[in-house]
Parts: sequence; structure tokens; C-alpha cells
Amino acid sequence: MMGSAVETRATILLFDIDGTLLDAHGAGRRAMEAGFLAVTGRADGLAEVRFAGMTDPSIVRAGLRAAGLVEDDGVIASVISAYLERLPAELGAAPPRVLAGVHAVLEAVTGRAAVGVGTGNVEAGARAKLDAAGLGPCFGFGGFGSDHEQRAELLRVGARRGAARLGRAMEHCRVVVIGDTPRDVEAARAIEAQSLAVATSHYDEAALREAGATMVVGDLAAPEALAWLRARLV
Repeated sequence: MMGSAVETRATILLFDIDGTLLDAHGAGRRAMEAGFLAVTGRADGLAEVRFAGMTDPSIVRAGLRAAGLVEDDGVIASVISAYLERLPAELGAAPPRVLAGVHAVLEAVTGRAAVGVGTGNVEAGARAKLDAAGLGPCFGFGGFGSDHEQRAELLRVGARRGAARLGRAMEHCRVVVIGDTPRDVEAARAIEAQSLAVATSHYDEAALREAGATMVVGDLAAPEALAWLRARLV
């Protein structure tokens, strides 16, 4: 997806949501744990699962495994449905906080790139979080956990949708993934995309560099973050 003649390429930006664009104050985890309990009757399955960088289906699968339950796709779908029923109330109790620099970055790139999300959230959950934070109108497309359980593959889906919006073939597009975990970085590398990693949640800058991020910043408010992105919009 990357090439030497970058000046001729249109740009697709795929933003992660949790820990990159916003802090939902644990609403997703609380709703997922409640949904898991409602479907499986087990409160312990997700206790040791670290959600950061995982897709919703893989979170549920890990919980079933930890609880010694069968990793059944139907059960996974039922847990996610129960999670989505509970998520709006959790988001309403404590609306998500938009992270530093996000508004400025989105203002700078809108209209100059195809701006979407690349997130492990299933689409309905992603939309609920973005809307609760007032960011919904900024993102017209994306790749979601409901598109594929593996992060690299959902990014491929998001990239294809971005290319379609630009009216370009994928080989004429540059893809940039913006995320906060090594999983975001590794998935970007898997699809030959560039990555801007932000140390805004569970991983510090050293861990993100070690994962192979193209660029690492403390947060999106860092001047070098916007400068780096702008250089990829020409």
C-alpha cells in the first residue's frame, strides 16, 4: 500500500477509538462484563482479559476460554448482542471524554483524506461511542470488529472502503493507522500501512516503538503528530 511516489497517492486515515480518540471511562468493559454474565451465567470469564487492542469477538472468545466454556460462535454473538443492549446506559452515565488533540487533528485532515475508523469495536458499539463523544459525524466509514475478528483483516476492510470513497484503486492509496496499542501497530504492518502510535492509554512510547510504529507521540496534541499527518496528505 505504500510506495516511493507517495506524492501521487490519496490518503486513507483509520483511527482506533478507545484510548486513541476517546476515553469511555470503562463503559465498554462494564457493558461487556454484564452481557457476558447475562448470557453465560459466569462473572469471572472476563476478569483477567485485557481488552486493549482486541476486537469485541476476540474478547468474548478469550472470556469463554478463561471460564472453561465452549468457544461457540452463537454464544459469542449472543454476548455481543447483550453488550450492545447495555452499552448506551453505561455511556450515558459518564459520557466519553475526547482525548487531547483529537478535534484539532480531525479539523486539519477532514476534506484532505478519507477519514475513517479501524477499531475492534463491532460497528454498532463503535457508533454508540463516537456519537456519545460527539465525534460520529467525523467518520463516515471504517473497518470494525463485526467485519472480522482479526485486527489486520478489519483494517483491510476499512482501507477498501476508504479507497472506494476516494474513487481510487487500493494501489493508488496510502493507508495510515492511528492507534494506541502494539496490536494497532502490528496490524498496520501486516497490511503494509504506516502507523502513528499515541501513548495515551496502557502502553508507553517505548513499547509502541518496539512494536514497529512508523511514528510515536505522547498524544495527538503533540505538534509533531499533526505535522507528521499533514506530510502524508500531499
